[in-house]
Amino acid sequence: MCSLSTYAICCPQHARLESEFQKARDRMRDLLAQRKLSRAEERRLADDVAMAIARLKRHVAAHGCERQ
Repeated sequence: MCSLSTYAICCPQHARLESEFQKARDRMRDLLAQRKLSRAEERRLADDVAMAIARLKRHVAAHGCERQ
């Protein structure tokens, strides 16, 4: 297990997946704050966030790397 200071170096894939999740979450938050979204738009954005979370969880389960 890596220390937090060297985490991105130890597992760049985990860092990338975390970044993808954060970007999807932020994109959804930003669009919701800007305007009223259609149900289809909101569902697509929520699916993007859910898929990013699922990819990150799958990676953690497969590789055992996780922030502490």
